[in-house]
Amino acid sequence: MLWQRLLTAMVLVPLVVAGILLLDTRSLAIAVGAMILVGAWELARLVDLPAGPARPVFVGGIAAVMVLAWQLRQPSLIEPLQWLMTAWWIGTTLLLLSRRSELARVEGPRIAVLMLGSVVLLSAWMSIVVLHGTGSHGPRLVLFLFVLVWVADSGAYFAGRAFGRRKLSPFVSPGKTWAGAVGAAVGVALSAAALAFSGWVGSPPMLPLVLLCVLVTAVSIGGDLWESRLKREAGVKDSGNLLPGHGGMLDRIDSLLAAAPVFGLGVGLIGFGA
Repeated sequence: MLWQRLLTAMVLVPLVVAGILLLDTRSLAIAVGAMILVGAWELARLVDLPAGPARPVFVGGIAAVMVLAWQLRQPSLIEPLQWLMTAWWIGTTLLLLSRRSELARVEGPRIAVLMLGSVVLLSAWMSIVVLHGTGSHGPRLVLFLFVLVWVADSGAYFAGRAFGRRKLSPFVSPGKTWAGAVGAAVGVALSAAALAFSGWVGSPPMLPLVLLCVLVTAVSIGGDLWESRLKREAGVKDSGNLLPGHGGMLDRIDSLLAAAPVFGLGVGLIGFGA
C-alpha cells in the first residue's frame, strides 16, 4: 500500500542520508554490507537453495569475499569489474525489455543464477565502498547515486500512474510502462543538471553527467526487471517481508545493484566531482 511505502521511506531515507554523509568509509562498508547480506539470503531463497546449512554457508561466503575485497580495495582493481557489469547490465536490460514470452515457474536450485547474483551483489557493494572513499566528494557522490535511484523510482511510479498505457516489459513486470521510464529519465536528467549547477561535488561537465545519469536510470530499470524475473521464476510476489510496503531487501535495492557499478565507472571516466 502507498501509505506503507511512504511511512517506511520517511523512516529509512533520513537514516540512509545520515549514514552516507556522517559515517566513515569502513562503517559505511559494514552498514551497506549488512544490507547486501540480507539480499544474499533472499537471493538464496529465490533460487531455491535449500534452507538448511546451504544458505548460511552461501551468505557467509559473501561476507568472506567482502572482507577480502575491503583489504584489496582500489579503484584500479574495481574498474575492470565495473566495465564487465556495465556491459552485462546493458545487455540484460535490452534482453528483458525485448522479451515476448511468458516466464515459467522454475523448480529446483539454480546454482548458475546464484553465482551470477553473487557477482551482482558484490560488484554493487564494492562500487559504493570505493566511491565513498574517493576524495572529499566521495560521500556526496554516493548520496547522489542513491538520490538518482530514488528519483527514478518516484518519477517512474507517478508518470506511469498518470500517463502509462504501453507496457515496458509485460511478461517480466506488467506494472511498468514506457511513460514511467520517460518520467524516470526526465527526473534524473533534471537532478543531474541541478547537481552540475550547484557545485556541490565540484564542476562535472554537464552533458556527460546528464548522459551518464540517464544510462544509470536505464540500467536501474534493468536491475528491477532482473529481480522481477527471479521472483516470477520462483513464483513469489516479493523477495521477503522485511520492509512494510516494499517487500524484502532485494525489492528495495534491486535498482541500486545495477546502478552502482555503472555510476562508479562513469564517475571515473568523466571526472565527476573533480
